[in-house]
Amino acid sequence: MSESDTYLYRREGDYIPRVAAVHDLCGYGKCSLGVAIPVLSAAGCDVCPVPTGLFSSHTAFPGWYMHDTTEMLADYTAAWQKIGVEIDAVYSGFLGAPEQVDRIRDLYDQYPNALRVVDPVMADHGKIYPTYTPELCEAMAELACGADILTPNLTEAAIILGEEWQGTDISDDEAKRMIDALAAKGAKHVVLKGIQREGETCIRNFVGGVDCETVEVRNEYLPYMLHGTGDLYASCLLAAIMAGRSLAEAVAFAGDFVHDAMIVSAKQPDFEDRGVSFEPLLGKVCKLL
Repeated sequence: MSESDTYLYRREGDYIPRVAAVHDLCGYGKCSLGVAIPVLSAAGCDVCPVPTGLFSSHTAFPGWYMHDTTEMLADYTAAWQKIGVEIDAVYSGFLGAPEQVDRIRDLYDQYPNALRVVDPVMADHGKIYPTYTPELCEAMAELACGADILTPNLTEAAIILGEEWQGTDISDDEAKRMIDALAAKGAKHVVLKGIQREGETCIRNFVGGVDCETVEVRNEYLPYMLHGTGDLYASCLLAAIMAGRSLAEAVAFAGDFVHDAMIVSAKQPDFEDRGVSFEPLLGKVCKLL
């Protein structure tokens, strides 16, 4: 992939870009808006949250509480238009109901020149998240096909394509096929995450799309799972893009940042429950500027 032809946002002078972050807000267990707001702010962005749901904690904890915000979202985003809010990117993640896809499309209509970034947060390791219905998965898949940047893991890519999940041990050719298939459905640039082959000590992400060849970016595989790493990855990717970096640079930055944050996280008490700890590393995001 050529560095010269994959710049998706041009930073202009002292202008601070605005990002509509369409995610849930989670009280405990760092993910979603709790990740997107600090990371994008550190990259010099004005983050404008659109909360798709309010959670007491991430859903791996027992007894979590969710408040669905679907009914307020149409008025919420319409009010922006009345006061002349301008948006440079619409970045969506976890959704609470199929109707929320319509609200994201409203934002696309309000801001036709905004970069469309879809992290199709709905499943991982072959399992769909407990709040996701078949209707919501279908709506998310439709939204994904209109993305300028789409960042699925292998489970989410399979759902969007209507295929069976094959596990994480897939070949380079299969990763390229899936990216090409997602691009054929309408996604312009695809970052396919989480290829981890048996016996290897690295994790692979592949990036490709309609105007660039598919390339691989590797990071060291760390043998533990943390909640929020997908949100952190997509937020770092967009942070680098909005700082004026190329797609290839952004993919490399996001992978390195998540790797380093996982190492920081492992030093914290109860780290496998509390979520990914990235706060000491935010200076690296600031340096993108």
